[in-house]
Amino acid sequence: MNLDAEVVTRRDGAVGRITLNRPKAIHALNLAMCEAMSAALIEWRDDPSIEAIIIDHAPGTRGFCAGGDVVMLAKSGASGGEAADAFFHAEYRLNHLLFSYPKPCLAIMDGITMGGGVGIALPCDYRVATDNTKFAMPETGIGLFPDVGGGWYLPRLPGRVGEFMALTGARLDGAECHYLGLATHYVRSDEVADLIKRIVTAPARLAGALGTAATTPPDPRIAANEFAIHKHFASDRLEDILAALDADGSDWAKTEAGTIRTKSPLSCKVSLRLMAEGKLRTDFADEMAAEYALASHVARAHDFHEGVRALLIDKSGAPDWQPASPETVDDAMLDALFAPAATAWTPFPQAKVPA
Repeated sequence: MNLDAEVVTRRDGAVGRITLNRPKAIHALNLAMCEAMSAALIEWRDDPSIEAIIIDHAPGTRGFCAGGDVVMLAKSGASGGEAADAFFHAEYRLNHLLFSYPKPCLAIMDGITMGGGVGIALPCDYRVATDNTKFAMPETGIGLFPDVGGGWYLPRLPGRVGEFMALTGARLDGAECHYLGLATHYVRSDEVADLIKRIVTAPARLAGALGTAATTPPDPRIAANEFAIHKHFASDRLEDILAALDADGSDWAKTEAGTIRTKSPLSCKVSLRLMAEGKLRTDFADEMAAEYALASHVARAHDFHEGVRALLIDKSGAPDWQPASPETVDDAMLDALFAPAATAWTPFPQAKVPA
């Protein structure tokens, strides 16, 4: 076990432990981290001595996982895109592996849980939110889209909350995550270490340990605006959503409309189409294949390079989106991004079937 590795994998009794350990980047994922997690999960999947999996992050850091290494992805997309394709292929394989995993998996979403971190957490059977949780899918702000299964999970949230999250990049706290079903349990951050100890001691009683550790969360703030979200985000057309918010006139509606108008119009329309299509899919592998093709094209597109430059590299905060308005994003642009990838995505082979 290499405690200095960016992902620390080890056996703790009958529990397989995966700890994200890239603190300076708030554990943002890179190719090697995805491959290390997948290798451990595949090894433990076929090992009868491992009964459950726990995924967490190194203690004393600000978050579970802040996403993926988008600066690398943007640089790759601007120069051929091969490294971006390799990353997305490996990351989405990890997402699918967790989604289809035959043993109980627990993710501790303590602190910042965004983008790629969401893709690791949401496939898990058990998802713990805490009083420190800050959960979001903010990709439209950098010209990307809510990937890592976002097209599967978000449209399956109550009403139109998923569409609201994708367009605005709204940050949810732990109570809101629990309320919406993004988290299965709400546990105080200072109780997490004891929870893990109890699970390691008796992994067969994992669900019971979670029930004992869980506490009633505070009232979810999003509940106050839930009706307005369902009403104003009801359409799959970005123009309709903005028109509905503009017509409302409330401070909340003005704020959300203003927020959406800072995002990439192309990415917002991509996200709405992805969720409309993802809502109809019945196989998560099909979702990941579709997202891989889309990611491969988006990584090479102007708005992704521009969004990463303006928000993460130069930090000017003023990206030059092209097209600049929702009305100038046409179906042909979307069709080009939703075209098949040059190389198809494939999941890992299924688990071995006992003789």
